[in-house]
Amino acid sequence: MYKTSIEVHEEREKDHRVVDLVRRREIQESITHTISQKLHVTEDLILRLGLEKELNGHSGCVNCLEWDETGRILASASDDTNIILWDPFRYEKKTVIHTGHRGNIFSAKFMPKTNNNVLVSGAADCKVRVHDLTLTEPILACNCHVGRVKRIATIGSMPSLFWTVAEDGLVLQYDIRAPHRCENDEPNVLINLVNHMGRIAEGKCISINPKRPELIAIGANDAYIRMYDRRMIKLSQLPNVSPHTDWERHVNFIRGGGGDPEDNIPLGCAQYFIAGHLRSRPRGSNRSLTATYLTFSADGNELLVNMGGEQIYLYDVNDTKNSKIFQSYNTNTNSETNEIDNERDTKSRKYLASKNIKTLPHHVEELKRLANEGFEQQKYTIAINLYNKAIAYCPTAAVLFANRAAAFMKRAWDGDTYAALRDCRATLLLDPQHVKAHFRLARCLFDLNRSVEAEEIIKNFLRKFPEYASNSACKALKMDIKEAIDSGRDFNSSEPDLSQISDYEKEWRKNTIDYKMRFCGHCNTTTDIKEANFFGNNGQYIVAGSDDGSFFIWDRNTTNIVRVLRGDDRIVNCLQPHPSICLLATSGIDPVIRLWSPLPEDGSTNDREIKNLEDAASANQIRMNRDPFELMLMNMGYRFPVAESNENEPNEENDDQNDQPIVHPLNCRTS
Repeated sequence: MYKTSIEVHEEREKDHRVVDLVRRREIQESITHTISQKLHVTEDLILRLGLEKELNGHSGCVNCLEWDETGRILASASDDTNIILWDPFRYEKKTVIHTGHRGNIFSAKFMPKTNNNVLVSGAADCKVRVHDLTLTEPILACNCHVGRVKRIATIGSMPSLFWTVAEDGLVLQYDIRAPHRCENDEPNVLINLVNHMGRIAEGKCISINPKRPELIAIGANDAYIRMYDRRMIKLSQLPNVSPHTDWERHVNFIRGGGGDPEDNIPLGCAQYFIAGHLRSRPRGSNRSLTATYLTFSADGNELLVNMGGEQIYLYDVNDTKNSKIFQSYNTNTNSETNEIDNERDTKSRKYLASKNIKTLPHHVEELKRLANEGFEQQKYTIAINLYNKAIAYCPTAAVLFANRAAAFMKRAWDGDTYAALRDCRATLLLDPQHVKAHFRLARCLFDLNRSVEAEEIIKNFLRKFPEYASNSACKALKMDIKEAIDSGRDFNSSEPDLSQISDYEKEWRKNTIDYKMRFCGHCNTTTDIKEANFFGNNGQYIVAGSDDGSFFIWDRNTTNIVRVLRGDDRIVNCLQPHPSICLLATSGIDPVIRLWSPLPEDGSTNDREIKNLEDAASANQIRMNRDPFELMLMNMGYRFPVAESNENEPNEENDDQNDQPIVHPLNCRTS
């Protein structure tokens, strides 16, 4: 059938309109993407970040903040047992949900792909509730947990599933498509930490990998971070209920530390992470370690952990070989068991050594010069920050790692000695002949109560560099090491008590992955819901709250603090970045939610900005090491005089002023 010229013309016009509509849509999407990128987190916007608005509506501490997928709704949950849904751009309440919980709500999550109509909550009453906002009653009220429910996890690719973790040590899996019964024969236990950690196990936080949803990370009341492959786990039933009380069910778990009765979690499905120095802590340490929050990066390759009682750590979830925590640091390059290079063969060692940059670019040399000046002036934090910047530019310059190690050793914050040990190792991989790095490595091991290893290092050091045998620093360290070994003060990386944990747990702990980066400056000793999050479309910043009422922003690349802002009268717990623009929601002990966005460039003063970043970080380090009773009084409003930090202590004398004047100093000076 032939078409008339009019019909052909009409079809051509129609095609042109379709093409025009497609072109317009592409232009609009491009404009939207460009605007989104401009509105997203940049250095300029971070430097202008300030308080935009306070949202008032709760009558208790706000323990949880959650954006919906679009970023148009912000949910907040509180000690008042209510959840409020906010329009964050009009600063208005949309809905107040009276949850029915009888305890503080710690977590609330939107179920994805439900048009924000379904919300899950968990609370101190040990209950989990699923709320359909179109109905008056919860569609699920779960009593399976017998400990406080601390966190809930969801994932967009599995909109019907969610997971909960509680202080009874259980990780439960739910499917809202299926009816749920709080019975012993209900197979909804994904992980029972008690079976492996013992009866003291408590679950604290949980996260699902957004790109690989089979991976689930769990934080507990210890320093280990656990990541499991769910595909390898068989769901099990709840522990047997005691004929008396639920609490008795909790304390009388039959298999505390005995392993899974049916091998529900096979040995190969778990990978553990820990900051190396936290594997063994000195006896008498009165500060407990608890993971208060963890989250995967948007690309699923990294895991960020806020470690209560310590610092913030970033782990590489894919690097399961190169980041293993080494049990020994033997520097004898002639030994076949050279643990400094461990699994690297001679060829790879030569390759690394060939990458050592000995002549630094001018701008990096200037950073190094300024850092060395800061070191000589005993401003160790400033020196470390400058070395951090220099290393970001030249990550294969041995001299920068060696100098930063010296600064870490002098500053001596929590984890600094171990960070110095890592830097010594990096130095020796790039420059095996670096004298100071060899000596400092032994010093770090001794300071970490690993005197047996330190003794081996110092022996190898003197075999390699016999001209240092009469060096005063070397002789003093040898005497200290011998005394420590003779008196039995060496812990040799052993954990205090492994008798209460399962055989699988022992094996998992042997094969832990060390951290990739460390972020210092905040204080996290008072609450166990303190968050740390990625901020920015590429996670280029890290944000976390602090016990001093501030929240910190770090540059992820250098690990340096960029901003500190006053976010609460007492403690900032929650920080949730908007999913697509430079907007941050925070909350804490105050019954308000605060929204932070870039302020206009009108010359006005940001009265919530803390100017002296180094002093704020140093004060928090002192606060973190306070006596627990003093901390309790401080949080009640009492104030104590602040002791001076290490940065104000006099530098020790150089150790090269002895009977070998040609020998360079080992301990003190940078290069």
